[in-house]
Order: sequence, then C-alpha cells, then structure tokens
Amino acid sequence: TPVETSTEVVTATFTVVASTQCAAAHLLPQCRIVSYYGNPLSKRMGILGEIPVQEMLDRLEAQAEQWRLADPSTPVLPALELVATVGSNVPGPDGLYRNRMPSALIEKVIGWAKSRGWLVILDVQVGHSTVRAEVERLRPFLSRPNIHLALDPEFDMPRGIRPGQRIGSSDAEDVNVASIILSEIAEQGGLPLKLLIVHRFTNQMLKRYKRIRLDPRVQIAIVMDGFGSPSLKRKVYRVTVKNEPVQFAGIKLFYKNDKPVMPPAALLKLEPIPYVIVYQ
Repeated sequence: TPVETSTEVVTATFTVVASTQCAAAHLLPQCRIVSYYGNPLSKRMGILGEIPVQEMLDRLEAQAEQWRLADPSTPVLPALELVATVGSNVPGPDGLYRNRMPSALIEKVIGWAKSRGWLVILDVQVGHSTVRAEVERLRPFLSRPNIHLALDPEFDMPRGIRPGQRIGSSDAEDVNVASIILSEIAEQGGLPLKLLIVHRFTNQMLKRYKRIRLDPRVQIAIVMDGFGSPSLKRKVYRVTVKNEPVQFAGIKLFYKNDKPVMPPAALLKLEPIPYVIVYQ
C-alpha cells in the first residue's frame, strides 16, 4: 500500500537529498533507481500513462519512499521511463514498424521529472529499425545529464516478422552500439555517468551477453521484466540475470499482472540485489 503520510516538504527534501548523494558518485550501487514505465498516449503500456499525471507522480514518490524505508542505507532516485520509440505491428510510412514519439511529448515527460528533481529514461523498441538509428535520434535528449536510455529487445524484430508476432531479440553488439553512443555523449558533454537498461525475460532476448563491453562512463543494468507469481519471477530472474551477469541487476513489477506484486522487502532478498526497479 503506498505511503500517504509524507508532506510536500518532506517529499521535496527527500528528493533533493537523494539526488545530492548520488550526483557525485556512480548511480549504481550507491543509489537505487525506482521508475514508472509507460507512455502518456496509452493507458495500456504502463502506469506512466494510465492515471492522471499528478496522481502518477505522487504515487511514484510514495513507492520510492517504500524503498527508502525498506533499505535506508541506499538513497532512492525516482525516474520516469518513457517509451520514446514504440514498436508497432503496422509498417508505418517508412516501413520500419516503429513509431517515434514527437519531441514535444518527450519534453513534456522531461518537464514532469524535472519538476521533482527526477531522472528520465528513454525506452527504445526498434521494430525493423536499428539501435543506432533510434538512439542517435534521441541524442539531443540524451545529451542532458538526467536523461538515460533503455533497450527493449522484445520488439527488436527480424525482417518478415512484425512486433508482437513473437518475442524479439537483441545482440551484444546492439548493446555495445548504444553504450558507445552514451559514452561519447558523456565524454563530449562532460556529463555524469549514463545508465543503459536492457530489458529481458528470456535467454534468447539477449544473445552473446558475454560480448557486452563495459565502459567507465556507462552503467549497464539488465532488468528482468517478465510478469507472474513471485516464484516464477524469482526463477526467471535467476535464469536471465543471475546466471548471465553483465554488470548491474534490476527487475520490473507489474501492478496489474503480478499476483501479488512483490514488496521491496522480498525483492531485497534476490541475488544479485536489484538496483533498478521498474513499475509498469
């Protein structure tokens, strides 16, 4: 149950303190990122677009507070994860089976996050496009210090297969391409570390994981995003995160599809400990 007792003053102070403690250090594992996922244009893609904006922001603040209480030693940074490139089952005008969200929409979500001192994570579902093309398109946004990136291999499809027909996949080189671009952005702009999230819930969604190259300017978090019972989620987490380690770990929770939604105390018992928590 979301905590409802925090005053606006306490909430604002908590956000500033958490951001200050995390700003000069690595994001992970010194801090934990707790995010809401979705798209304001859809009520079906996640909580980011399901409920009124202020209610959504307040609910995320309460969810972040639950994590702070469960693990007081780790400051919490809330974030909004916007699906900025949406995989589509129709080809679109360029035949690439993906819809790029307009810059105005991205700026709107960035504004919501900025009003609370939060991060933004831009999620990419490439369809028949490429990771390079979609990440480069987002470069002006990623060149800001509080904007980060996520890849969603589920919608990375081979020619002849539409998003949604089956589960897609990405290769280690796709992750490396995204990491290189983020590293360039950080170096050229004198920016803090960049976060790169890779979502997965099967082994085949991320191929040749051992070939992912780590970069000192980029932190990579593999986020297990399958839904189901706690026992199933633990199993999939073990198979896709623990057994195939890359750098940092995370997990996605589904308010509507997880029965029940695992509380922070249970998630803190996972091995490895998740430092990126996504709610959809």
